[in-house]
Amino acid sequence: MLKVRRKVRLDTERMTLRPPIHGDFRQWAALREASADFLTPWEPTWAGDHLTRKSFTNRVYWAQRSITNGTAVPLFLVRREDDRILGAITLDHIRRGPAQSATTGYWIGEPYARHGYMREAIEAVVHHAFTVLDLSRVEAGCLPENAPSRGLLEKCGFKYEGVAQAYLQINGRWRNHVLYANLRHDRRGRTDVG
Repeated sequence: MLKVRRKVRLDTERMTLRPPIHGDFRQWAALREASADFLTPWEPTWAGDHLTRKSFTNRVYWAQRSITNGTAVPLFLVRREDDRILGAITLDHIRRGPAQSATTGYWIGEPYARHGYMREAIEAVVHHAFTVLDLSRVEAGCLPENAPSRGLLEKCGFKYEGVAQAYLQINGRWRNHVLYANLRHDRRGRTDVG
């Protein structure tokens, strides 16, 4: 298979969404560390080396490989007015063929939560998924008690689809997740069979 070097950059009203680069390490690590209490209830347990430069370097190389291979689109949310990293969003598990789908996951630093940044990011990534990547479905999941994330997904056009039992290990425990999906051509509820 011929691998093509792809550049990804999405612009929203206030941000540029772009892959991580090596120079982001200090800012990323500081934001993750300062937001640890805010993030850890919703995320897989951080590895012991999570905030190290070596781990971040591996993350940058993974992002580059994933974009090149067409398997994921990992992006940092960078506020244009001051080049501040606000969080990250990833379009992951990109599946081609009959599925034409992917899963999205995201996080935002505590100081930037509930300011509409993630809504801008999700809407931009879903638009990119449908119009550039030609995907048909973008899925997302979150913990049932994560009301802010559930509300955000619903505001972005995602619809509730059900519960996945023991879906992911979050903060050291297997946890159920509520599942949502956004469809390029939403046919839910239609019964016309051709």
